[in-house]
Amino acid sequence: MDLWVIVTIGAAAVQTVRFMLQKRLRGLGLSTAGATFSRFVFAAPLAALSLAGLMAVRGEALPGIAPAFWAHAATGGLAQIIATFATVALFSERSFAVGVAFTKTEVIQVAAFSALLLGEPVSAPGMAAIAIGVLGVIALSRPPGGWGGMSWRALGLGLLAGGFFGLSAIGYRGATLQVASEDALMRALLALSCVTMMQTLAMAAWMAWREPGELARVARKWRAVLPVGATGMLGSAGWFTAFALQNAAYVRSLGQIELIFSILASVLVFHEKLRAAEIFGMALLLASILMLVLLI
Repeated sequence: MDLWVIVTIGAAAVQTVRFMLQKRLRGLGLSTAGATFSRFVFAAPLAALSLAGLMAVRGEALPGIAPAFWAHAATGGLAQIIATFATVALFSERSFAVGVAFTKTEVIQVAAFSALLLGEPVSAPGMAAIAIGVLGVIALSRPPGGWGGMSWRALGLGLLAGGFFGLSAIGYRGATLQVASEDALMRALLALSCVTMMQTLAMAAWMAWREPGELARVARKWRAVLPVGATGMLGSAGWFTAFALQNAAYVRSLGQIELIFSILASVLVFHEKLRAAEIFGMALLLASILMLVLLI
């Protein structure tokens, strides 16, 4: 099994844990922005420490970076923030579940961005695997009441979020390609350190303007927030390493295994029952994953 496959599956598993931890933060009195900021505020220094530790262990200096690195990193970081806020905006929509389902078009949009912006087209077997995976994800995301009552605003926000999440993946892949090192982990940690620092500063400035009291609340809850930052950093390190090794479209498509992890957690931990649509969606997603692992 290729290294990028192992790293991607590991990143998806860690991200599932991080989502579960971050969900608990809402019960601590933090706003959506505060809970989101908590992911970056501790992830940034942890990523920098990890980079410094890797350099010390290997006795290597900081690798050089091309000027285009900063454009890719800033684009990826900003796109992720915009996508997150678009997703949050969906929660105020009556048909938000339908909108969230359309965020799952991210993988198709990543494939298009990858070819247009990075010159990395997806092969025909890869595109088939991605398409099957998207159908599986949509089946898993189908609202219990069906697709009726869909609003154009929810549809637009869903597609917008999916597009910007896709653009963030391309930005991160592009940033790792601009680092002068053969070591995928070194390239990943350098890009991650820079991106999370930019995101932390940008979100801190925004919250100081819009929610000044929230920064103090995040600081007071640091013991609960730290695990979110730590798991967020570990998951992001996995994603960035996978992006350094493989086309972002394949990475994000395989990364949808996270949905299977989440469903299994809901069944095993919360004893929820699976719907027929969820079983069908999981079967399609597993078929997509097997195609990616065996054909790419």
